[in-house]
Amino acid sequence: MKTNQWMSLLGLAYRASKIISGEELSVKEIRSGKAKLVLLSRDASINTTKKITDKCKSHEVPYKMVENRDLLGQAIGKEARVVVAVLDAGFAKKLVTLLD
Repeated sequence: MKTNQWMSLLGLAYRASKIISGEELSVKEIRSGKAKLVLLSRDASINTTKKITDKCKSHEVPYKMVENRDLLGQAIGKEARVVVAVLDAGFAKKLVTLLD
């Protein structure tokens, strides 16, 4: 997997204020229809994983799994993050191609 590429792109999206991180904020953005893509770490709790994936499915928001919470946090220059929602269609589309 092209780890550096998706992480760089996510960092760029973060600097452009096009992402939101954290479970509650991400759920809010999924509900409001602003989230274009959700990144979920593979080491998220079972409850969190279920909650986020169910929300994504019911609101038809694509989601991708990433290696772990440390990589997700590192990509945006923060502490470990379990969930990140991408709010920009352009970034979301490119991230999907890099994470496939």
